[in-house]
Amino acid sequence: MPRNYKSTERFLKPDPAHANKLLSKFINCIMYQGKKTVAQNIVYDALDQLKKKVPDKDPVEVFNEALNNCRPVVEVRSKRVGGATYQVPMEVNKKRQQALAVRWLIQAARARKGKPMSIRLAEELGDAYKREGAAVKKREETHRMADANKAFAHFAW
Repeated sequence: MPRNYKSTERFLKPDPAHANKLLSKFINCIMYQGKKTVAQNIVYDALDQLKKKVPDKDPVEVFNEALNNCRPVVEVRSKRVGGATYQVPMEVNKKRQQALAVRWLIQAARARKGKPMSIRLAEELGDAYKREGAAVKKREETHRMADANKAFAHFAW
C-alpha cells in the first residue's frame, strides 16, 4: 500500500435522500461505469418498493436489518500445514462482514432475472429481512462450512 494512501471510507459522504453512509456505500457498490444517478435511482426505487411491502417500518431500517441478516460471523480460510491444505474456521471482522453482506445481496439481486433491477433488489432485501433468499442462504452455507471444519480450528493463526 502506498504511503500517501487515503481510505475512501474517510471521504464517503452520506446519501442525499436519507443521510445514511451505509446506504451511500451500497449505492456505490450497485454503480456500474460511474453512473451514480442510475444506481441511486435503483436503490431509492427499491426502498420505495420496500415501503409498500413492509408499511409499518422505515425502509432504511428494513435495509439495515436485511444487511445484518446477511452478515457472516465466521468463514473458512485455507491454511497450508505440512503439505495438506485445511479449511480453518475464523471469525470475520466487521468491515469484511459488511462488505460480504453487501456483495451477496447485490449478487443475489442480479441473479434474479426477468424484472427491473430495482424490483429484484427490493425482493432480495425483503427476503433478507425475513431471513430467506439467496444472500441469507449464502451466509448459512458459509456458517455450515465453518461448523463442519471446526476440527481444524486449532490451526487458526
